[in-house]
Amino acid sequence: MDVIANLGIGLQAALTPTMLWYCFIGVLLGTFIGVLPGIGPLAAISLLLPITYYIGPEVAIVMLAGVYYGAQYGGSTAAILLRLPGTASSAVACIDGNPMARNGRAGVALFITTIASFAGAITGLIILIFFSPYIAKLGLKFGSAEYFSLMLLGLVAACTFSDSPLKGGAMVVLGLLLSMIGTDVNTGVIRYTFGFSELSSGLSLVALAMGIFGVADIIRNINTIDTSRLNERFTMRSMLPNRDDWRLSLPSMARGSAIGSFFGTLPGTGASISSFMAYATEKKLAKNPQRFGKGAIEGVAAPEAANNASAQTAFVPTLTLGIPGDITMALILGALIIHGITPGPQLITSQPELFWGLIVSFIIGNILLVLFNIPMIGVWISLLKIPYRLLYPTILIFISVGVFSVSNSIFDIYTVIGIGILGYVLNMLRFDPAPLLLGFILGPLMEEHFRRALLLSRGSLDTFIDRPISLTILIITGLAVCFIIASSVRRRLRALRTAKESHAS
Repeated sequence: MDVIANLGIGLQAALTPTMLWYCFIGVLLGTFIGVLPGIGPLAAISLLLPITYYIGPEVAIVMLAGVYYGAQYGGSTAAILLRLPGTASSAVACIDGNPMARNGRAGVALFITTIASFAGAITGLIILIFFSPYIAKLGLKFGSAEYFSLMLLGLVAACTFSDSPLKGGAMVVLGLLLSMIGTDVNTGVIRYTFGFSELSSGLSLVALAMGIFGVADIIRNINTIDTSRLNERFTMRSMLPNRDDWRLSLPSMARGSAIGSFFGTLPGTGASISSFMAYATEKKLAKNPQRFGKGAIEGVAAPEAANNASAQTAFVPTLTLGIPGDITMALILGALIIHGITPGPQLITSQPELFWGLIVSFIIGNILLVLFNIPMIGVWISLLKIPYRLLYPTILIFISVGVFSVSNSIFDIYTVIGIGILGYVLNMLRFDPAPLLLGFILGPLMEEHFRRALLLSRGSLDTFIDRPISLTILIITGLAVCFIIASSVRRRLRALRTAKESHAS
């Protein structure tokens, strides 16, 4: 009954014309920002932050939150159609979403993406409504040792993205090495910049994502004219998934939502690791994992459900503990503090209209996103009718503008070109770029938590096995490594047996 009464309070606050208008503006801006590669919600929220002084705290947070989770919806659109991830967490959508588009199933991929995003968001909101206080207490039990162990598990899982776990591991290590470029946070020492002062703050994540996926793909397809894409006719019927698509997607959405909800509640993890973990889980559970990377619909549904669930549950530590889940959440937290609102355990009881009004507005915003995104699928698919020789210069302009807008540096444009050439070479050698991106994202966080754990334990590595949660995660990681090795050996023996049989015949 308390939940129903609280939602009633939230409805009264969220259904005012002003709140509905700014909710609509936020999700609309978020969708377009997600579609445009390279800009991302962080830059958009930074630009909108001064406006919050004039429109009031409640509507300001509703608008900024709409930009944040709206970008999660839109980020997969360019990833699926053009292999350009609009956000870092939507990079996983490139792996199977883009092959689906190339196989004439762009409409199905975008439709499933919208439904999975909505399912993940609603799951995250249900958890936010019913379990916020309990999840906040669980999050407090995670220290640096637990976070390091959890991220290590994520990197081990990323090794399974490639057909060869060895190649996947090599890409993870390369991502970790690239993440070390820049200034050491603890000592202030500049590392691996090779004399380029522009690298003192590290490689740009946007430049890396755009280069390794977008520019590399353009180089590979620059002389290709895909007539099947030009002749594709879009109808509402062609957009709807068939029975097999639903059979494969629905369990994947459920698992992705659960994974995203868990990782979203942990400060510092964010949507990126949840989408990668969801993809790795689906590939492990699949009866035929060879389908992944070639247009498996589960490889689209699970990560999209995960990153949208994570986007919603990221508000749990932000609102109930005052601990932001990622940089974007830190900006939203700053907006709350600017207006004299102190996030913490007392927020729910001291300002119920604000807290529950935000929750209900999130529900309304996600419904608006579905109503907005499904009719727009035909518009996005029309991009595929443009000949590639005319489309890629426009893509390059978007990449350049997006990369330059992050730090106003021409050097980042040169960086994205260099990374694009590296990505093309890696593609030719059949190295999957997704593990590299995850290694790059988690590298600084892993280093920070590893050092902090050792500092708190006075240099003793026993801290990682003395803490029960960390030990449990490390055991799971060890079992995952053993499973990967056993699977690789089994696959190699099967290939040798098949080769002998074919040679004998």
